Amino acid sequence: MDTQIAQVKIHPAIGIARVGNSDKQPFIGPESPDQPALPPGSYKDSSGKIIRQAARFRIYGYNQAGEVVRELTLDDEDVTEIKWSVHLANKKAAWYQFHIPLDIPEATGLSDTQRRRRNFDVRGAERKKLVIDPGRQTIRASQHETATFAGKIMTRAVALGSIATQTDGRLLVVGGAGKSASYTTPETPISGVANNDTWYDDVCDGPVTAEVTIGGATKTATPAWAVVAPPHYAPGVKTVRTLHDLLHDVFVTEHTLPAEQQVSYPDHIEPILRRFCDLQWVNHGFATQFGWAGPNHFLDPAMRKRLADPGEASRELRRQVYVHMRDYDRDGTSPLPWPWLYGDAMSGGKPTSVRQHITLSSAQDRMLALWAEGHFTSGPPRKGFPDVDEAPPADQPHLLDRAALENCAADAFHPGCEVTWPMRHKTMYSEPFRILHRTQENPERDYGDVLTLQDALGKNGPLFAQGPGDLTRWMAAPWQCDTASCRSGYQVQSGLGPRYSPYLPTFWPAQMPNHVLKQSDFATVNTPPTGPDDSAREKAFENRAVWLRGLKGTNFNVQRRQMIDDWFKFGIVEPHEYTVGDAKFPKTIQVESEPGYAPAADHANLINIQVPEAGVPQRAGVAGAWTGEVPAETVESMLVQQAVQEVREATGQDEEAIAAGYLEKLDPFHGTQ
Repeated sequence: MDTQIAQVKIHPAIGIARVGNSDKQPFIGPESPDQPALPPGSYKDSSGKIIRQAARFRIYGYNQAGEVVRELTLDDEDVTEIKWSVHLANKKAAWYQFHIPLDIPEATGLSDTQRRRRNFDVRGAERKKLVIDPGRQTIRASQHETATFAGKIMTRAVALGSIATQTDGRLLVVGGAGKSASYTTPETPISGVANNDTWYDDVCDGPVTAEVTIGGATKTATPAWAVVAPPHYAPGVKTVRTLHDLLHDVFVTEHTLPAEQQVSYPDHIEPILRRFCDLQWVNHGFATQFGWAGPNHFLDPAMRKRLADPGEASRELRRQVYVHMRDYDRDGTSPLPWPWLYGDAMSGGKPTSVRQHITLSSAQDRMLALWAEGHFTSGPPRKGFPDVDEAPPADQPHLLDRAALENCAADAFHPGCEVTWPMRHKTMYSEPFRILHRTQENPERDYGDVLTLQDALGKNGPLFAQGPGDLTRWMAAPWQCDTASCRSGYQVQSGLGPRYSPYLPTFWPAQMPNHVLKQSDFATVNTPPTGPDDSAREKAFENRAVWLRGLKGTNFNVQRRQMIDDWFKFGIVEPHEYTVGDAKFPKTIQVESEPGYAPAADHANLINIQVPEAGVPQRAGVAGAWTGEVPAETVESMLVQQAVQEVREATGQDEEAIAAGYLEKLDPFHGTQ
């Protein structure tokens, strides 16, 4: 192979950092898709604060044929300097409202009011003050320089994070402290999931560029992108359809990446099925069906033997697993097919769109279809490279790119966790997985007070070259309000009944869990039985507590406001070893770390009720159009409390189990359709 360095590239192409409020040294985010979660205690410090996740960037040298030669570091004799530049920004407050993705047919039902700017009353040149933009920062690795991103919204100072290099020249991008606030005094009341005017947070994103001096010559690296996202509250769990799966489809469809020619059970099929099983640690519905000893526990050795067998004897089992996967043309709005995850056009009550739920990616579906027919190779479970540095240099760039994105959600872009729907448009990229950078010579045009669908999806619109803050500007403002609303089993009161499950469907439990195994229950499970009756351990293993049980009261708005202050107090789902040694339970059990809030009942906030009637005063109050004698907030609260009492009577559950209110994202058309 030619070892002459002809070009250099930064990897991962998109790096993911995450906010945290601990002063402890950040940990580095996953760098291999096979990398396990860190041991217990790695994600929170001793005081219960969340440790930041850093995104680490490396530079690789390629030859003229585009083959990887090696990673370039300051440890190399011929590499004398690496100069990194990063530009992070937060544009949420200056961008447009989010209700549903604008690239799905349902978006035509949105009104102009729903597509107008956030903080609409801030006009003219004042709107520039809504952008938190600390500017571009450059550091030299040889000098061990560091830089911070200190910005401002209106008159409020906002810290977005920092950059530094390791001794070998690799770059670390570290995000902010998870601080969200209103820039007004007194603060503007929280009124919704995604579009709270005057509110800001410190998630952000932007370009990462570098110059490498090698052999006395300076080469400009193919650039990358950094995204600073909310915490991953279940870092050992991946969702069924990850952001990598989604983007892989984009590039296969446009023929810049090849489709898999040979389907492998351990490499292609088992990872999909494993994700169904791993969701047992974050959602009780998935635990019942796909968890340990469940009817579809695909990881059970006997079950795996059949699923990994390409022979005729297992054909019908494989086929039945495949036909369970959702197909819009066949299934319509049915909630029964897999996966039980909400989709881009999800709404409360009876679904009106097939996009009420997600499907697998096209590539996932194609590979499962081939597997069902027996067209695959078998083998033992994949081991891969848990440590990316142990992989051959030629494999490392792809592993870095994939690991970062495989730990991000692409379930419902409603709006999502890290990034959202624009990511599935090929015009966003310069090459597979690499964001197309906007240059200073090509500033983004002003789309006006209302973002039309023509502008949103058309040429020279926001789906092409990107600038600092452009990926995260579509996300909820602030993010904690969406996290507090990421639940399961949403229903209007009329939908309650024998066919209602409070556990399913769900949004993105791999990032924001629904139901978790508590420390106290794990302690019971992990204690050897003292006699033949082992029912106490069995019940403890089956028990799941609502992850958001620490949110007080029954009103969604009040709970969302609490989440802005208490986001770090909620547990992190971490891997623990089962040490009894009797094989009765899994070798590794994912357990919620001890929460930082006062003890709450396991079933608190289990039932989540959408109250459409409460939307009338809420929307009118936010718009300043409420004319009733009783304040809009009071009327809304009365309607919510009335619904809670009626749900109590209908279900027999106590008030603590019920959370209710109006969520505009579950009523994207405000009852007009």
